[in-house]
Amino acid sequence: MDVEARVLDALDEAETVRLLADLVRVPSITGTDAESDLQDRCGRMLTEWGLDVDMWKLDLDDLRSREGFPGMEAERAEGYGVVGVTEGEGTPALILQGHADVVPIGDPGKWEGQDPFGARLGATTLHGRGACDMKAGLAANLAVVQALRATGVRLARPLAVHCVVSEEDGGLGAFATLARGHTGEAAVITEPTSGKLITANAGALTFRLEVAGRAAHGATRYEGVNAVEAFVPVLQAVRRLERARNADPGPLFADNPLPYPIEIGTVRAGDWASTVPDLLVAEGRLGVRLDEDPADARAALETALADLDDPWLRDNPVRVTWPGGQFASGRLPEGHPLAEEAARAVADVTGARPGRTAAPYGSDLRLYAGAGVPTLHYGPGDVRFAHAPREQVDLRELRDVTRALALLVLRRCGVR
Repeated sequence: MDVEARVLDALDEAETVRLLADLVRVPSITGTDAESDLQDRCGRMLTEWGLDVDMWKLDLDDLRSREGFPGMEAERAEGYGVVGVTEGEGTPALILQGHADVVPIGDPGKWEGQDPFGARLGATTLHGRGACDMKAGLAANLAVVQALRATGVRLARPLAVHCVVSEEDGGLGAFATLARGHTGEAAVITEPTSGKLITANAGALTFRLEVAGRAAHGATRYEGVNAVEAFVPVLQAVRRLERARNADPGPLFADNPLPYPIEIGTVRAGDWASTVPDLLVAEGRLGVRLDEDPADARAALETALADLDDPWLRDNPVRVTWPGGQFASGRLPEGHPLAEEAARAVADVTGARPGRTAAPYGSDLRLYAGAGVPTLHYGPGDVRFAHAPREQVDLRELRDVTRALALLVLRRCGVR
């Protein structure tokens, strides 16, 4: 039996599902202690399987001071990096990367009585927060290493596995991992891609808008200016800008109706029911176009809101600030062999070549690409289930992705 067949035979589908369920049961919401607990588990597994493991506590103050710091939205007291590398000389030929953190569960009632971290198994799916985004991808990465260990296959060039934190709020974990000096010739981030190869990501910048009003008693509201009403032309301007920025998205986004959305995620106004509100605060995200400088994207929103044809807002301009996650765009260099290598591995497993596309959301891809590591996404799951109530992943996709990753590792790293 050849090496590829041996490794594929060693990929125990039931064991991979059990591994995924164990990962989902850890409520590793960004910034929580459970996030650190899951990183510790990943580090221990990689050590047990014979990798050279670097696990370190992030120096948050130092990272904040570095150029390119990607921002944070979640409060955190600590964070840990985990990198495992197989034996061999030189730079890893391939990195498999996944993030351990997940978003909060939202309204518990939307989970229809199910434990969001219960890892409920259906006939072909596993449900739970993080099952799709992206613990299935993390499980696939770990399962490949486990199969290599089980078969005793020794790679000619190193494979690195990066387990990172804080992807959901900006990419602190990937930023820290790269700053520590961990690198590779190429990387696959196993975010959910529905069987496709994602070779580019749009960016996303978190913004905060402060819209002033003028307070007055509700009984004499004509003496005041309601900040909620003042926000209406602001929202209209945001939608006009969104239409303009999506007028020509380019061929990678040909099938996406809105690749660069601008969305208002939270709105808060007023502090008393019978008082005209004198301040509205809105927070949202601005899509960054492929290859666009984030500074230009920020300027586009600031200019659009500075030129409003509204008497109140001309004298009381909207204040725009940029807290939280700041994702630039990123892409795999045109013609880089990683895309074709991954496509062949997928085709050999599924019988069909995967499509190539771009994603409208920010990810760690732009940090690896910016550090000179050619990177793409390929992982199990449909992103439409990510961050959603009753999040789920198709277990057949988990199986196929794991097998394709195993072939890619063997072919890119080689065998002794």
